[in-house]
This record gives sequence, structure tokens and C-alpha cells, in this order.
Amino acid sequence: MNAAVSTDELTDWLRMMTLIRGFEERVKNLFSQGLVRGTTHLATGQEAVAVGASAALQPDDWVLGTYRGHHHALARGMSPASAFAEILGRSTGVCRGKGGSMHLTDVSHGVMGSYAIVGAHLPIAVGCAWSSKIQDLGRVAVCFFGDGTTTIGAFHEAVNLAAVWKLPAIFVCENNRYSEYTPIDQVSPVAHAAADRAAGYGIPGVVIDGNDVAAIRDAVDVAADRARRGAGPTIVEAETYRHGGHSRADPATYRPEQEVEHWLQRDPVAAVRRQLEATAEPGRAEQVETEASDQLDRALEEALAAPEPDLSTLTDDVYARAL
Repeated sequence: MNAAVSTDELTDWLRMMTLIRGFEERVKNLFSQGLVRGTTHLATGQEAVAVGASAALQPDDWVLGTYRGHHHALARGMSPASAFAEILGRSTGVCRGKGGSMHLTDVSHGVMGSYAIVGAHLPIAVGCAWSSKIQDLGRVAVCFFGDGTTTIGAFHEAVNLAAVWKLPAIFVCENNRYSEYTPIDQVSPVAHAAADRAAGYGIPGVVIDGNDVAAIRDAVDVAADRARRGAGPTIVEAETYRHGGHSRADPATYRPEQEVEHWLQRDPVAAVRRQLEATAEPGRAEQVETEASDQLDRALEEALAAPEPDLSTLTDDVYARAL
């Protein structure tokens, strides 16, 4: 962690990372209680990537996430109450209860959706970046994806087009070492599944510690500056680890215990907490965590009290209404 990071920054990061971690713990409990339809994919252990990247962006920049995207949406300012309500299928959800865990979208915060189909959102991110360029908006489109996505055709097509047109896009790979259940080194011929492929498209590719918020912030800041100057996209590969399985149905028994323990010792939330404790007044970290927990309790209570969508809204947002 960068020693030059201020106490205020550490406080903000711990608050958001604790909020994300606590949000997902509550979602896990809701799923276990049978209150969540469908499935959930938790990003526990990967919070630093979303929080660090968000810290480098402007409020009007765009982000596109994966089905493991709770942290992407919350880091950009999505209301926890609206996110809970969406996952619970309530009418007050960000997609009015129709999207669920894998489709969190909040355009008001630049969250242009999370996507269940692997790699499908990379071309959409390129479209956002193209829109920014042709309209001279000065916005950057940041696309988060997993290491397994680097073997999908859409990844290569999107990166190639963004490079050729020098679009203001940043491709952030959350390399958690597993393509669902398969170790990435069994299906990728290069050591760094995303960054090592950047040279083939004539753009920068950087590998960073995905559990270090400051390192991520700095890398995305450099990439965003390059993008806004019209120099084109960057691939940022953040090496991290998901603490649980691929989804709620996955016990993750395929992972060596020693490997899991190694990464648990590098928990990004605990790392930020330790640094804040070393720089702030006693009790500050605990206060931040308590405030985040209280906020989540209120948000969940609000979401649980919200009504389910009315049947009359069933076809809303499916067909365009005639003018």
C-alpha cells in the first residue's frame, strides 16, 4: 500500500470496502433464506479493484461490470437500498426488480450495467467510449472482466477496435486465477492472461496488485489520463482472489487449501483497516465499520419492506411504446 495515501482517503476506502463486504454477506444470508430468486456471484476478496478504480474516475465516467458486479455498482455510488431491492425482486430496485443480482444498472451513477454473458459487455464499453470520442465528452469507459474473458472472441474484437480508433476505454481484468472452476494457467498460454496480450494491439498492458487500492487507483489514473488525451485504451490486469466459489452453488473444493489461506492472509479490507489504524486516531477504523454496518441494516430493512412489482408492469421496458 502506498505510504503517501492520506488518512481521509483511507477512511473513504475502508468505508466503501466495508460496505461492499457487508452488502455481500447480507446477500449471501438472503440467498440462504430463499429470499433471492436465481443465483448470486459474490466478489468477496476483490473489493479493492472496484474501489481503487472508482477513486481514479470522474463522476460522469462510465463503468460496465460482470455478473460478479455488486462491488462495481456500489463503488460508483449505487444506493445499497436500491441494490438490495433489485436482488430481492422488489419494485424499488434499480431495475424495478427485473434484473436481479447479475444485472445491476444505474445510469445516474454511470453504471451502464452488469452482464451475465461472459465478454458480452466489452463491445458495449467500446460503444460508450466511441460515443464519448465522437461527441467530445471527455468521458472514459471502464470495463471490468474476469481472466476467463480473455479467451472469448469479444475480448479481442473489442480491444482491437478500441486500439485502432484510439478510444477512451480502460479494460480492467480482475484476475482471480480461475475461469469459473478452471485455473487460468491451464487455458492461457501467457503468464498474464490480459496484460500480456496488450502488445498485440499496440497498447499498454500493466499488471498490478489487485488487493492494493492505491496501486489500482494509480494505474487507472494513468490509463484515464492517457484515454482523455486521445492516446487510446489501456489493459490493466489486477491480480486478486475471490474468497468463495464461483457462485453460491460452488463449494470451491478444487482450490488447494494452502492457496486459499495464502490469499485470505492478503485480505484487502484488512489491509486498509491496518493502515488506517496506523495513521488515524484510535477507534476511527471501528467507527467507520460500525457506520457502514448500520447503513446496510437500514438499507436492507427498507428493501425488505418494499413491494414486489405490480403485474401491470410485466411488459414495461420490453417493447418500445409508440409515440
